[in-house]
Amino acid sequence: MQISSRELNITPTSAQLTFSDILGTWKARWGIGRMKYMVEPGLYSLGKPDSNSPVLVSANYKMSFDKLRKELKGIDAWILVLDTKGINVWCAAGKGTFGTQELLNRMAIVQLEKVVSHRTVIVPQLGAPGISAHVVAKFSGFKVVYGPVRAEDIKQFIKSGMKATQEMRTVRFGIYDRLVLTPVELVGTFKISLMIFGVLFLLNLLGLGPFGLVDFYAYMGAVVAGCVLTPVLLPWIPGRAFAWKGWVLGFIWAIIVNILNDWNGTGASEYSSLRALGYLFLLPSISAFLAMNFTGSSTFTSFSGVLKEMRKAVPAIIISTVLGMVLILVNSFMKL
Repeated sequence: MQISSRELNITPTSAQLTFSDILGTWKARWGIGRMKYMVEPGLYSLGKPDSNSPVLVSANYKMSFDKLRKELKGIDAWILVLDTKGINVWCAAGKGTFGTQELLNRMAIVQLEKVVSHRTVIVPQLGAPGISAHVVAKFSGFKVVYGPVRAEDIKQFIKSGMKATQEMRTVRFGIYDRLVLTPVELVGTFKISLMIFGVLFLLNLLGLGPFGLVDFYAYMGAVVAGCVLTPVLLPWIPGRAFAWKGWVLGFIWAIIVNILNDWNGTGASEYSSLRALGYLFLLPSISAFLAMNFTGSSTFTSFSGVLKEMRKAVPAIIISTVLGMVLILVNSFMKL
């Protein structure tokens, strides 16, 4: 007797993205509702799949789910969505939520063995670090096949008998891939930036300033250098550590700010060599810290590499930030 989709709790979906889906993606890119942008874990039917249709595994981060189903247009398939807590496949694999146990649990919950006659699930290649294929086979009887890196190759991968070319296996992280990740990094600085501007405003009210336009664009330039320029120019900036790359651009920006404001002190009365030195310590450290945050969005590093970099970079950033702030405050006191 055939079991109905309702009895198995299968949710129908479509390869056609709606305006709401597109708007949701744009909002998530800008950090609006990002942590709640997810779909329910479970089994989804795309088109009119049958017992012989392929089963593709995805994360419950809606952007990952939407990207996959969009690229499956014209194919009847099952999509098994794991509970990754709203995290994309690559990051969730590193955190363990896109993992072997969750895959086994989800297959059991949806009773996948009753849905398909074959015993194969396609897992995205970037999810491989979290999935132990032999363990899955041992406890479920399902074979894990690792699909291509990019969702746009999945249709060709299926049509070729689940055989991936070298191009399909190659991880690319080009300018566009990095650029689309920068808005959420930039938005993430807004709260702390507002706090900083609030403190500077209070210092001005207390007569400990002046902190004005120069400080504003100097700080914002350091933020852009760390959040936007460093990710975009990542492969071409000397060095391997993200913090170092951000520091390099921040230092260049600090020099530009000082040149624009006549750093030998003959220009604006409040802009002395002491303040210029303070910027040389402070601005690069801001850019370095923000650039280091991008390690979680990049395929250029590993978890162990991030920890190693943080152990070295964080103390240096703190010391440099404190020195820069002290020099700028001393400069302000001397101008009173």
